[in-house]
Amino acid sequence: MSRQKIIVLDFGSQYAHLIAKRFRMLGYYSEIALPSSDLSVFEDCKGIVFSGGPASVYDDKIPEFNSKILELDIPILGLCYGHYIVQLGYNGKVEKASVGEFGFAQLILNPEVKSPIFEGIDSVQQVWMSHQDGVTKIGDGFEVVGSTKDCPYAATQNLSKKRFSLQCHCEVKDTPCGNKIFENFARYCKMEKNWDQETVLQIILEQIKTDAKDKNVLLFLSGGVDSTIVFALLNKALGQDRVLGLHIDNGFMRKDESKKVATAYKQFGFNNFIVEDASQSFLKAISGLTDPQKKRLAVGENFITVRNEVVKKQKLDEENWLLAQGTLYPDIIESGGTKNSNVIKTHHNRVKGIQDLIAKGMIIEPIKDLYKDEVRSIGKKLGLSDELVMRHPFPGPGLSINVLCSDGTISEKDKEDFEQAQKELDSLKFDMFCEKCNSSLKRSVLPIRSVGVQGDFRTYRFPAVLTFKEEGNGFYHFPGKREKLEACSSLITNSAKFINRTCVKLYQNPNIKTEDLKIQKGWCTKDRLDQLREVDNIVLTELHKSLWYEKIFQHLTIDLPFAAVENHASFVLRPLCSEDVMTARFAMLPEDLLNTIVKKIAGLDFVDALYFDATNKPPATFGWE
Repeated sequence: MSRQKIIVLDFGSQYAHLIAKRFRMLGYYSEIALPSSDLSVFEDCKGIVFSGGPASVYDDKIPEFNSKILELDIPILGLCYGHYIVQLGYNGKVEKASVGEFGFAQLILNPEVKSPIFEGIDSVQQVWMSHQDGVTKIGDGFEVVGSTKDCPYAATQNLSKKRFSLQCHCEVKDTPCGNKIFENFARYCKMEKNWDQETVLQIILEQIKTDAKDKNVLLFLSGGVDSTIVFALLNKALGQDRVLGLHIDNGFMRKDESKKVATAYKQFGFNNFIVEDASQSFLKAISGLTDPQKKRLAVGENFITVRNEVVKKQKLDEENWLLAQGTLYPDIIESGGTKNSNVIKTHHNRVKGIQDLIAKGMIIEPIKDLYKDEVRSIGKKLGLSDELVMRHPFPGPGLSINVLCSDGTISEKDKEDFEQAQKELDSLKFDMFCEKCNSSLKRSVLPIRSVGVQGDFRTYRFPAVLTFKEEGNGFYHFPGKREKLEACSSLITNSAKFINRTCVKLYQNPNIKTEDLKIQKGWCTKDRLDQLREVDNIVLTELHKSLWYEKIFQHLTIDLPFAAVENHASFVLRPLCSEDVMTARFAMLPEDLLNTIVKKIAGLDFVDALYFDATNKPPATFGWE
């Protein structure tokens, strides 16, 4: 059926699908297309958006672009990389910027220029930036609509050509005026509202029936939001007789998690699921592994092994059973799942065994084009309880990806980069804190790499640590003003090439010296997982008691093999606020809540140090692996 649409050209950015989702949430049907698409693709198209992308426009390998698209008499909005493509198309110039922008910036609109896409928007706006390149000469016929401190051509337009281009990412929550810009653009395109959640739900249900045909469906049930809602969708579309939920206790669950999951499902009326204890199998699969990617791959492949064993044990006709997954679009795109995207991490739902089943048509993924908030809306429409729908995300690999591993050695390359990171950190000037905090502040670098995402590329760099005044018994002062901590964190990660996170030290065992903390041998074993479960349980219990569990998107507790002795560890608190998973801000917990959590964790005899991760996404990812 023909339908008016906004088309988003995917230049490989993590955000291309988020742009399309934003338009759909606003009520405008949108589709994704390749930038090399033939002009016939744009039939019934009312507007085109060029997404961001990981490449530089002057790289050797860049996404193929059909320049004739710029000749269409259809309004075009370019964002980030798309901003450059629009400008270059009209004889503009793009070069490496003298100063990159990652995170928040203030967009100041030009009072001399009236822009239809900024109608009803105040003259100074917070926007989200993630770029190292910049426009140094605007295209013919363009005028400057807005600028930031470090980006003179942050917003431009050419009304005679119906062209707009912005350096910022309008599609993320951290650009508060983004939805208004998209709404204005759709209105400028004369696009009518033609999309809603009820329509989405009906399309998903019909697609499940089409994909399943006459086959039954086996679903991996992690107990998280995504797989739970897929379970409900499958049951509604096919009936419980054709659906079997498989909850695998892989040994990486939180404390008593599998029991809680089973109870919640039964209370809702789901009886078509089984629980399989495969903890020994998974622990064996990752035994001795230190590389994060290899761990993820091992976990993903072992899911297939366990799935095959369960199929045999239950005497299921394998040819008659599809495998369903609660895969979201961020899972796919972070695995490099689109033509122009880069791998940020290898998701367990995209390992080779799964890809082989996809190729055979044996996988069904009902929510693979949706994002977390959309999935939650679908869950509520299905009548699922908040207990099931609003749980914090918990991926299939569970706590295994929160246990960082090491063989206890540091390579020569790591030593060199670590020294460079320390030099970079020492060279920075911090004056954003109060005089007392500034005078007591010490800076250091953790000798452990963590994963990040900067400019749509994966980075694997060191975390900086800020240590303020010791307040007694190993507890350290924590600066309570978000804006100051965030400014410091952004300064570090924007300025340092070898650092992608900023942490604050909360506690150190008073019986050890700082120089005693070293990289220790540590793998993902049951003992380390049990330690992590205890720390994680303290945090989640206090979050629930204080009602802060509902106020944040997710909390991750990270276990580091960084301690004074081998059977001890350091831990990182990582509370986050996010709407779409593609971007996030660290959550500032109330001082009394944070103090309670820190003191209870400090009471555990295996904890040598405790840190707070004060880094947004980007430049850091949610987790550390």
